[in-house]
Amino acid sequence: MPADCEAVGRRSLPPALLIAGLGGLTLLSVVLFLTLGAKGSWSFILAFRGTKVAAMLLVGYAIAVSTVLFQTITNNRILTPSIMGFDVLYRLIQTVLVFQLGSAAVTAFDPRLRFGIEVGAMVAFSWLLYRWLFSGSMRGLHLLMLVGIVFGVLFRSLAGFLQRVIDPNEFLAVQDRLFASFNRVDGRLLLVSALVVLAVSVAVWRKARVLDVLALGRDAAINLGVDHRREVMQVLAIVSVLVAVSTALVGPVTFFGLLVANLAYLLVDTNRHRLVLPVAALVAMLVLICGQIVLERLLGFNGALSIVIEFLGGIVFLVILVRRAAR
Repeated sequence: MPADCEAVGRRSLPPALLIAGLGGLTLLSVVLFLTLGAKGSWSFILAFRGTKVAAMLLVGYAIAVSTVLFQTITNNRILTPSIMGFDVLYRLIQTVLVFQLGSAAVTAFDPRLRFGIEVGAMVAFSWLLYRWLFSGSMRGLHLLMLVGIVFGVLFRSLAGFLQRVIDPNEFLAVQDRLFASFNRVDGRLLLVSALVVLAVSVAVWRKARVLDVLALGRDAAINLGVDHRREVMQVLAIVSVLVAVSTALVGPVTFFGLLVANLAYLLVDTNRHRLVLPVAALVAMLVLICGQIVLERLLGFNGALSIVIEFLGGIVFLVILVRRAAR
């Protein structure tokens, strides 16, 4: 393994201290979010804000881990799982549901049923795509990403067409669902989502050393005895589940994973996943909670935090591209 992979903290804090510090800051941000400006019944305040905090912690973790894993198998730190078209597929699902049933019927749906439909559709799409492209002679991550982009364009076109022909009031209802928001999270979905994320997290933790090898590239991984195709398929399946759960829970967040993953690599200065993954997850949780505190408590806005995050993530994406081009 390269020397830089072993030099855990050459230009950064010791890993244990870094993780402990991020964990402490995250815990402090949770306490502040639950208590800052609280007025009225504590039972109602803690229940309402607690649901939002739990959603932010869960979504932050899922997005951070899925992005780091996707960047590992693609060996590219400017890519996120959204390139596979998950966010656009979510947009198409919401549009089709409102187009066929109407916004009133969709709102009256059991949230667990709608959540199951959305997660099932996204996971089924990714499974069929992986199965098709990794079978027979058609293999390769580059082809997979290219086909994902093409499907994304197709889904976006279909969703755009349906949004143009539906009633304007229904169009507004669709638009409201296309932005990630932690204000409309259903508490009944959190337990199911947490159990799913926990199950795949166990698989990720057990694969940490294999992920370190995959980060070296396809040829190096094969030479070191790793079944590259099988491992990549399994990691892609894990990524699909994490992205599907987080997207179905709060909505699509395209650039957030890119932002926190690159911050994590900057902080730990290593490729070891047993360090990168927890740091990325803690950074994601901290950014979400602190961002929500600033937006709601300090600025008094009720807008979607995802808009601000997408703006900042887009800037980070452009900065990374410019820095790479300058090299």
